[in-house]
Parts: sequence; structure tokens; C-alpha cells
Amino acid sequence: MKIRLHIFRFFSSIKVLVLFFFSVLSFSTSQQKPNVLLINIDDMGWKDVGFMGSDFYETPNIDALSAAGMVFNNGYSAAANCAPSRACLLTGLWPQKHGVFTVGSSQRGDIEDRKIIPIKNTRFLSTKFKVIPQYLKEMGYNTYHVGKWHISKNPIDFGFDKNLGGSDAGFPKSYFPPYKNVDVEGSSAAYLTDVLTEKAVTLMTVSKEPFFLYYSTYAVHLPINPIPQLVTKYLKRESILGQTNAKYASMVENLDKNIGVLIKGLKDAGIFENTVIIFTSDNGGLYGITSQKPLRAGKGSYYEGGIKVPFFFVWQNKISKNTRSDFPISNLDILPTILSLTSNGNKKNIVDGADLSSLLLHGKNLMERPLFWHFPIYLQSKKWKGFVNENRDTLFRTRPGSAVRLGDWKLIYYYENDDLELFNLKEDVSETENVATLHPAKALELTKTLKKWCLQTGAPIPKKPNKKYNFKSDKNMKELWKI
Repeated sequence: MKIRLHIFRFFSSIKVLVLFFFSVLSFSTSQQKPNVLLINIDDMGWKDVGFMGSDFYETPNIDALSAAGMVFNNGYSAAANCAPSRACLLTGLWPQKHGVFTVGSSQRGDIEDRKIIPIKNTRFLSTKFKVIPQYLKEMGYNTYHVGKWHISKNPIDFGFDKNLGGSDAGFPKSYFPPYKNVDVEGSSAAYLTDVLTEKAVTLMTVSKEPFFLYYSTYAVHLPINPIPQLVTKYLKRESILGQTNAKYASMVENLDKNIGVLIKGLKDAGIFENTVIIFTSDNGGLYGITSQKPLRAGKGSYYEGGIKVPFFFVWQNKISKNTRSDFPISNLDILPTILSLTSNGNKKNIVDGADLSSLLLHGKNLMERPLFWHFPIYLQSKKWKGFVNENRDTLFRTRPGSAVRLGDWKLIYYYENDDLELFNLKEDVSETENVATLHPAKALELTKTLKKWCLQTGAPIPKKPNKKYNFKSDKNMKELWKI
């Protein structure tokens, strides 16, 4: 009887120890999962920060943060304006898969100037598409959205536990209260960026589970509401490569201050080391407000100034400090990379982006791949006083077309006239010389690559002529097409 009792007690003890072991293991695993802070700035250009070479704007906090990780010199958005870029980032899918090509209607510009009928745009992202917070929520993460959403009525419908300030609005009426277009409760701070940052810090530091925070600022999008006490010093500065806007500069500096507040909040809470930080922008800088020299044009254009953005990853003691990569990446890569960094592996072939984790964590070179863009609609041009138009023509920031970058080469194909432009970005980053006739073999190679991709991905191609098109009204295009 005593033997049986001892055996029972022995196995009971073993059972308790096993349960305790797995409980500790589970807790430990949960604790080891990194937090994820995804910072997506609105309309911040590739050259609007110090770590990418700006000597006009002051961004000491962003620069310091970039030095704590890996900067990508060739970071791109998957689209040249807000809504499609955000839809691409969150889904990891090319625009033709989710249907969001632009903001609002595809009928942009005067009808008599549109030679072909553009593809219809989907204004809001469908809930049938799975986005980053939904993947992470399945892994036990708390998911928070702060700031600009823009791709549906409510971020809560896409897996966020809490939403502060996000709706279908693309920008506030003012950064000073009352903000309008932005529903956010009052705070000790008045300026909208300050308000949202304060609330973001609170969310991060009280979370009992690993968190995903999508910190998506309205800044530095229009309206240009300067910080009065910051403007004066910029007025005294000489223009550097076309950067001269003191009011915009004050907004950039204020944004930089808020990035500093975010990072201080993480450090004060003791969670900075276990937080993956991704910093990027939804598209290039707004042409006429800020210059991206030596890059051509700006937001809305598929020249480099419209799609190239500041881009870096930070994870203390995991991603090497002060590193840079020339490997071209896209915001499509963010989703698969997050999944890889937060789990034991990434599901294959669920999205169109690439997992960058081996490059980030181990410095392993990835296989060269093409980057693609598809924009089957029109986007009218803005006329900015004092700026020479760097778009292809004066009427549109871009006309219906697709683009591909492979290695140093970039090709843009236009659907109105089956016209194309070929640039060698290593020799001509400003895209000033179309070398398609000088390198016909390369132009043909990239054209075939682009058309194959469009076919494989079901990219809708605008072909139907616009009967209301008036060629005579477009004097600029006569010269462009050599007619």
C-alpha cells in the first residue's frame, strides 16, 4: 500500500513539474515575442531627413534611430500616393490584387485630356483581405492604430483592438484644434501630432501582451500648419537643393520631436530592446512643397521622387547598428518580414512582398528581383508657383502606365501610346535621359518582364479610347509625342 502511495505521489509530482515547465515555457515564449512599432509617415520624401542627406531639415531623433539599425538606400512605396500605398503595405499585395489604385475617383483631370478610359478605382479596401494586425492578433498580440487610416471607415474592422484618430479621412482640416476630419479626444497637447503621440506612448507602455502599434501620422501632409516658434530659423537658411519651405520644415522638426517622444517612452518602460521598429513613408514628398533633388518629381509621379522613401529597421541587439543596404525593397515587404520576425517562420506565397529577415538579422544577400508598379489611371498635376514642372507633362503627374526596376535599370511603360522610358539609375538617378533607343535590348527585356507580370497578376490594362478626348487641347502632348 505504501509502495502504491509513493508511486502515486511520484507521478503526481512529475505531472506538476511537467505542467509547470510548459507553463513557464509558454510564458517565456510570449514574453520573448517582440513588440512591433510600424511608423508610417504621410508624404515624407526620401530627402526630407538628415540620414538621407538633407542639410535643410532638422531630424536629430529620426537620424539617431536610423543609426540604431539598418537603413535601405533604395526603399520604395508600392504606389505613388496615399491610399494605394497604405493598402499595399497592410496587405502585402500589389494594387491590382486589392483594387485600390488612387484616392477617390480614377476620373482625374479634365475628360478631354484623357486619351483612354481609366480603370475604375476601388475607394476602400475590402474586409476579405487580411492585414498585418489580423495576423498578429492570432499570435496573441494587442493591436493598436494611431493616426491616419484612409482605406476604410474604421480600422477596427481590420483587426485593431483600439483606434485613435483613424477614419476614411486623408488629412485634418487643421493640425490645431478643432482638428475636424479627425476624431480624437483632448489632451494636454494641442498640436495634432503631439496629441496622437502622447496617446500612442500610453498604449505601448500599458500593454500587458506583446503589441503591434501602427503609428501612422497625418504629418507632414497638407495643410501646412507651421509651428510658429520653429519657423524663424528656417527663414534665415539658404535653399539647399531646392529645399526652402520654412513652414514645412517646422512641421518636419515637430514630427521628429514626436519620434523622439515615442522612443523615449519605449526606453523608459524598458521595452525598447524587445521592439522591432520600422520607419517609412507612404510615398514621395509633395512636389512644390519640398524638393527631392537629385530625384525627379514627387508624390503622384512614378519617377523616383514619387516612390522612393526613407526606410529603415531597428531591433536592438538583433539588427546591426549603423548598417546600410543598397538592396531595393518595397513596403510590400513589411508584412512578410514582420511575420518572420514575430514567429518561427513565414507562410510561403501568401503575399507579394519578400521576407527581409535574413538580410536584417544575418546580413545575407537576397536574390535580385524586380520591383513593379501598376497605375492604370490618371492623376492630374498640381501647379506650384516658382517650381519648374518635372513631371512628364504639365497636365498630369502621371498617365496610365506600369513600371519595373531590375538592378540599375528602370522602365516606365505608358498605355496611351505604347510609349516607354528607360533609365539607368546608377548613371542617371535624376531620370533625365530616356535611353530606350540607345539600349533597345534592355528596353525589350524589361518590357517583356513587365507585360508578363501584368498578365500573371491579372493587372487591368486600360485600352478603350475616350471619345471625348480632344487632342488639340493638349498642346504639351503634341511636343511629347513628336506630332
